[in-house]
Parts: sequence; structure tokens; C-alpha cells
Amino acid sequence: MMASTGTSSRFALLEHADFRRLKHAAYLKGLLRPFKGKGELDLWASECFALRDDLIDIATEHVLAQAQAHPFSRLSAHLAQQKTGAGTTFLRWRNADRSLMGVGLWERLIQSPSTPGWLVDDLYAMERQRVVLNMQVSLTHHFARCALDCASKLASADAAYQQRMDRPR
Repeated sequence: MMASTGTSSRFALLEHADFRRLKHAAYLKGLLRPFKGKGELDLWASECFALRDDLIDIATEHVLAQAQAHPFSRLSAHLAQQKTGAGTTFLRWRNADRSLMGVGLWERLIQSPSTPGWLVDDLYAMERQRVVLNMQVSLTHHFARCALDCASKLASADAAYQQRMDRPR
């Protein structure tokens, strides 16, 4: 929850309804079950990747769309997408000429006397939302990668076992 005066009116926080469309099969309860083999892990990994992609869509459609609109578009730092080579997309703060990036830009933005005071609550809400969404994207991506790694190790174990079982006793 936001610990501000509650006057944020230009930036709408994500609510539970925004997440309802996501598949909950890939939620943590999916992690805490007895996986019986590589196929189940591959399936769970693809569910985690799909959930990650859905979270990126939420970040883009709800948070980034607002951040790029007036009055936020007139500020010296902007929220932007940063795509990684691993297939994830995070929200990052950038300056107008894209020469600087990072949360330090946001910190300078809310401390700057040129930033209207009536935008500070909204910028605070936006930063909190950015941090949480980036964490959720990172976790779902990590779970998927771990599941694929585990599936690979199970396949190796299965192959070694099968090789042993194919030899005469």
C-alpha cells in the first residue's frame, strides 16, 4: 500500500482485478508438488514463462501507458521498457536522451524543485508499482529457468538409469 496522503489521482495503481486474467496454475502452489518427470517440469516452465509474459503485458498496458501520458511525459525522467537477452522486459527510469538509466533518476525527479508537488504522490505510486512488477517478472522467469534446468537433469538421470538397465545384470 502507498504510504502517502492518498491524493494520487493521475496514476492508477494496479488492483486485484488487473491480475484476475492471469493463469494461477503457475502460481507458487504449482511449485510445491511432486513433479513426476521431465514433461511435467517442461509444462510448468512454459506456464511460468506465459505468466511472466502476461505480467510484462500488464506492466506495458497499464503502468507504462500511464507513465508515457501527460503529465508524466513532460518530466525529465521517464519510465521505459528494457528488454533483456533472456526474454524478460523490465520497467526502468531513463532520461530524455537515454544516456542515463536507473532509480537514481526517479529519486532526483521527486527531489527536484522543478517537479510539481502535485505529481510526487503519483510518481511514488508509480515507482512502487514498477518495483513490484519487476520482482514478479524476475521471479516467474527464474522459476521457469529452474524448472527447465531440473527437467534437463532429470533427463540425464533417466538416460543414465536406462543405460544401466539395458545392460545384462
